[in-house]
Amino acid sequence: MTKVLFLCVHNSARSQMAEAFLKKHGEGRFVAESAGLEPGSLNPYVVRAMAEVGIDISANPVKSVFDLFKQEKVFQVIVTVCSKEAAERCPVFPGLAEREHWPFDDPSTFAGADGEIMARVRRLRDQIELSVRDFVDRHPAERG
Repeated sequence: MTKVLFLCVHNSARSQMAEAFLKKHGEGRFVAESAGLEPGSLNPYVVRAMAEVGIDISANPVKSVFDLFKQEKVFQVIVTVCSKEAAERCPVFPGLAEREHWPFDDPSTFAGADGEIMARVRRLRDQIELSVRDFVDRHPAERG
């Protein structure tokens, strides 16, 4: 199985959604984890948006990428879902075969009324799901 790590700044939104969607759409071919540079707490708008599509992330832990690095975890693919500048601060994991960058807006910066923020988070959620589906399509099942 291909081990995939999704990274963003706080591990509170984008990387959590990507991890959840890979677990849903990955057909059992991937081991998905997510982490952040500066772990925060789960974004409540993201928790709500994911629940709308039947995925409960409300109990997911937020993790530090540096803790995973210290644990000497090995990933075949690392996908950064934050800005290019933040992605450049991520550690280099040993044995890394592939690195991808999917720059998505940070929902912690979304402002406005509740409905406006939720609309933007839903768009973001759907964009991330499409990117994950494309990722699955580009990574065929390993031949045994």
